[in-house]
Amino acid sequence: MNLNYEIICVVDGFVDRTYEKAKLLESSKIKIIGYKLNHGKGYAVRLGMTTARGNIIGYVDCGDLDYSMIPMLLEHFRWYKADAIIASKRHPVSQIYYPWQRKILSWGYQMGVKLLFGLNVRDTQVGLKLFRKDLINAVLPRLLVKQFAFDIELLSVANYLGFTKIYEAPVKLSMKFLHASSIFNTGFIKTAFSMAWDSAAVFYRLRILHYYDDVNKNNWIKQ
Repeated sequence: MNLNYEIICVVDGFVDRTYEKAKLLESSKIKIIGYKLNHGKGYAVRLGMTTARGNIIGYVDCGDLDYSMIPMLLEHFRWYKADAIIASKRHPVSQIYYPWQRKILSWGYQMGVKLLFGLNVRDTQVGLKLFRKDLINAVLPRLLVKQFAFDIELLSVANYLGFTKIYEAPVKLSMKFLHASSIFNTGFIKTAFSMAWDSAAVFYRLRILHYYDDVNKNNWIKQ
């Protein structure tokens, strides 16, 4: 696949020497940006996508994903003439390994997401997604979440604004480092609660306050 591309690496806080080491890899195709204080995934992804110049803009999390799947997601994007393509653990041909306890929690969360937001997808949390540039331009100025429910806010607002061609694609993912005994530790429970709370806040802004509507443009927080 012959593509003109750029890679933007966002370092979320100078907590170690990651930024300095990453800058050594900078080139005409690779751009390294960062900032002093840690603000969370949503803030970092938003900054990276705002900086991006392509017609298709996406993001990937650092971690356990098989990045060789990205060309296939791009093909899906073209096949479906999609507004967004999102990697999904629950796609029939996905190759995943993660503990059954995590699967149960993920399934429960996604059922809540479908009920609250009407998203016709089975998994919103994999950190590999591609979007049309006009979707990004329309949605990003409205977003508030900087940490745990960024994916939900981005997808639900996009769907609400009429970008409904959101499709799932398979993914290869291994989370072998997560032992069953660690699933319900204090840190995980705290994160799960924060995600649920942030998701409920997105629902309140979307369905009750109508915060994301154009009429409220002057109330959107400029970041």
